[in-house]
Amino acid sequence: MAVIVFAESWEGKFKKITHEAVSYAKDVANAEGTEVIAVTVGNIEDDASSLGKFGASEVVNVTGDAFGSFNASVWASALNEVAEAKGAKHFVISGTNNGKMIAPMLSIKADAAYISNAIEVPSNFSPFTVRRSAFSNKGLVDYQTTAEKVIVGIVPNAIGVKEHSGDATASSHASSVAAASKSEVLDVDRVKGKIPLPEADLVVSAGRGMKAPENWNMIEELADVLGAGTACSKPVSDIGWRPHSEHVGQTGIQINPSLYIAIGISGAIQHLAGVSGSKTIVVINNDPEAPFFKAADYGIVGDAFEVVPQLTEALKSFKANQ
Repeated sequence: MAVIVFAESWEGKFKKITHEAVSYAKDVANAEGTEVIAVTVGNIEDDASSLGKFGASEVVNVTGDAFGSFNASVWASALNEVAEAKGAKHFVISGTNNGKMIAPMLSIKADAAYISNAIEVPSNFSPFTVRRSAFSNKGLVDYQTTAEKVIVGIVPNAIGVKEHSGDATASSHASSVAAASKSEVLDVDRVKGKIPLPEADLVVSAGRGMKAPENWNMIEELADVLGAGTACSKPVSDIGWRPHSEHVGQTGIQINPSLYIAIGISGAIQHLAGVSGSKTIVVINNDPEAPFFKAADYGIVGDAFEVVPQLTEALKSFKANQ
């Protein structure tokens, strides 16, 4: 009874989030005394067997005319098709945008319970029990289900990646799933050349304290020095200073980086809900009463236009001397 993990790819490439999902599935499989079968869909440019390093015993690439573009219902059917062929009962899916669309549909097709936002390996399998974050990361809940089949959706960048010894065999599965007729993809607008926020380990974010969009170059410079992703508060994306793909918060992207630097952001509860999973939070704000300081591990009260350039130069000097 293998554990099926959706090995998501982006333009044919695997990223950290996929490695994290596979290594989490391996921990689940080890606890059950079984193996991991990673399922990829469509064209894959990376070496599929490389997922063996993260715990997969087998990688099955689903092929067919229906997988030219992403469709949650079609891809969920493909995952269920492989699971039925392998006799699998448990699924692991990363909580990416695609994963969050696939999981509920897979739940219906496979008649499986779906537990989202998991942050730990299941503590019990009879009944199936797993801890998840709840209430916008303000609480932790232990969920139980007696369902025969279970889908676990994990929080991206919250579990961590573990490498395992072993190789994975690679095979293909010609799917009989038909393309959906009720919907079609008209256009895909991808963000190029940036670190995707859900998988970013370091994030530099800014808010209305930057005063104008043309001042964002110093945020991007700091991010470049750190090798970090860039983000923003909701008001900034709403007024068009930054793209909505950078909006983090309760109604935007929820992130779990090792380091989150918030510059000129007051720290409203809606914003904190999206970044509270950060391991370390650094706040730079000229208002000593800004709510964000209560959530910060480190805080600097000062003018961002003075502090940030000094921080950037200090980091450049530090890296040059390494």
